[in-house]
Amino acid sequence: VYAPLFSYSLLTSLCLSRVFSLCNPLRFGILERCKELVEAGYDVRQPDKENVTLLHWAAINNRSELVKYYISKGSTVDQLGGDLNSTPLHWAIRQGHLSTVIQLMRCGADPAVADGEGYRALHLAILFQHMAIAAYLMAKEQEVDGPDCNGQTPLMLAAQKIIGPEPTNFLIKNNASVNAVDKVNRNTPLHFAVLAGNVDAAHILLEAGASVDAENINVSHHSAGFRSESETYFSRRLCDHLVFLQFLLCTATFGSVGAIVELKSESWLLKGILLACVIGVVNLASRNFPSAAFQTLLPASALMASVFWMLVTWFLWFFATAQVLFTLNATALLYYYLRTCRTDPGFVKATEEEKKMNVLVLAEAGCLDPRIFCTSCMIKKPMRTNHCFQCDACVAKQDHHSVWTNGCIGARNHHFFILFLLSLVLMGAWMFYGCLTYWSTHCALHYEEQGVWGVVSALVGCSPWLLSVFLLAFYHTCWSGLVLLLQLYQIAFLGLTTVERMNLTLHQRKLRQSVSLRQNPYNLGVVRNLASFFHLRCCGLFKPAVIDWTQQFPPGRDQHVFGNTDMV
Repeated sequence: VYAPLFSYSLLTSLCLSRVFSLCNPLRFGILERCKELVEAGYDVRQPDKENVTLLHWAAINNRSELVKYYISKGSTVDQLGGDLNSTPLHWAIRQGHLSTVIQLMRCGADPAVADGEGYRALHLAILFQHMAIAAYLMAKEQEVDGPDCNGQTPLMLAAQKIIGPEPTNFLIKNNASVNAVDKVNRNTPLHFAVLAGNVDAAHILLEAGASVDAENINVSHHSAGFRSESETYFSRRLCDHLVFLQFLLCTATFGSVGAIVELKSESWLLKGILLACVIGVVNLASRNFPSAAFQTLLPASALMASVFWMLVTWFLWFFATAQVLFTLNATALLYYYLRTCRTDPGFVKATEEEKKMNVLVLAEAGCLDPRIFCTSCMIKKPMRTNHCFQCDACVAKQDHHSVWTNGCIGARNHHFFILFLLSLVLMGAWMFYGCLTYWSTHCALHYEEQGVWGVVSALVGCSPWLLSVFLLAFYHTCWSGLVLLLQLYQIAFLGLTTVERMNLTLHQRKLRQSVSLRQNPYNLGVVRNLASFFHLRCCGLFKPAVIDWTQQFPPGRDQHVFGNTDMV
C-alpha cells in the first residue's frame, strides 16, 4: 500500500537535492502532493523494509514543513531505522540541517536516544562538526558531559576522532570536563588525544588543566612525551613571569651582540666565538619557554628591547642633544604602547544565560549563521565584529591582531595604536638625527674618496654599536611608518578597518565588481572620519560620533550585503 508513496518520496528527495534545493517546496506543489497521498490512506507510521519512515526522508532532505505535517498525522518522532538504526533527529544532525533539528525538537524528539553506534544527538553534532547544532542542543539543556552508550563524552570523541583544535576548544569553552573518564578503559580526553596523536587537542586540554597523572584501566599515564610533574610546575611558574623574562632575554641578547661587536679587538675569530656562545645560550634558554608562548611574545619583546637600547644609546651618546623633546617623545611612546596593550580592545562579553538565550532566539528565528552568531563564543555578534582566533574572542570593530603588542587592535584601543606608531616613527627619526650628528663629528667620512664600502668600513671602525642601533631603528621605523600610512589612509579616506577592507576586496574579486571602497555607510568624509576616530571636539567645532560598537546590532536579519549597515 505504501510503496507508491515511498517511490514518490525517493524521487522527490533526489529531485529536490539536485534541482530544487534552493526553491520553496510549496511553489512546486510538493507539500500538497504529499498531503494528497497521505489523505488517500497511506500510513505515515508504516516503515519500509529497513524500518525507515517518511519522517526520516523528510528530515534528511531538510523539509521542515513535511516534518511538521507527518508528525501531525501521527508519525513516530523517535522511530529507529536505517543501517545505523537512527532516528529522524539523527539523520538531520548528520546532514547539518539545523531548521529540521529545531522542528523535530519542537515536536518532542528526544536527543538522549542513542543510534546503532551508541551516539546521542550532541555526540553526532560534535562528530560531524556542526557547531551551530551543538550550540542549540546545549542551549536546550543537553548535558555537555553526557556519556554515550560507550561511556564517552563529546569531548572524548572530539579529542579522539577530530584532529585539530576544534571542536575540543569549543567544548572546553562550554565547561566540558577535561578529567572525565569513560566506563570501558577509564580513559580521559587527554588519553584519547594522545592515543590519536591529536597534538592540538592535547595542548588545549593541558592548558585547560587536564591531569597528566590520571591512570586508565591499564595503569598507563598519558604524560609520556608531554610533561612530568616537576616540568609542569616549572612551566607554570615560568608562564607567570613569561613577558618579563622574555623581555630580559631579548634585552640581554641585543646588548651582548652590541657589546661583542664594540670590543676593541682586531680578532674577528674571538668575536665570532663570543657570538656563537651568545647564540648557544639564547637557544638553551629559549627551550625552557613554552614554544607557542615564546613565538607569540617574541616580536613584542624584541620591540621593547630595541626601544630600551635606543634610549640607552641616546642618553649615553647624544646626551646634549634636544633632551626635552626626545624625553617627551620617549614618554609618549611608552605611554601609548602600554595603553594599547592594557586597554580592552572591545571584547564582546555575555553571561551563560545570555549565551543560551541568544542561541535559542537566533536558532528559532533562522538566524544562526556565522555572520550573526559566533559558535566559538556562543554570542550574537554586534555590527563590525570579528572573531579573533589568537585571542579566542569576538572583538568589536576589530582592525587586526598585532604581533607587536601581542593583542587585538579594536574599537577601544585603535587610536592608542595609531599614536604609538607615530611615536615610534618619531623616535626613529630622532635616532637617525643623533647617529648622523655623532658620525659627522667623530668619524672621518669622505664619500668622494672612500666610496660606499669605504664609508661603511669607517662607520664600523668608528662605532659598531652605534651602527647596530642605527640599523635597529631603521628597521622599526620602516615597518611602523608603512603601517601608519596604511592605517591613516583606511581611517581618513575609507572609514574602514583592515579586516573590513580585506573582506570587501575579496568580496569584490569573487563577484567581479568594481565598486569603490569609499562607497560605504561608515565613510563620513576625511575630516569627520578623523574627528570621530580620535574623538576630537576642538572646542565644539566637531561633533564626533561616539559609538559603543560592542552594543551595536544589525537592525534586520537580511542586511549583510555591501551597501547596508552590517557591511562585511
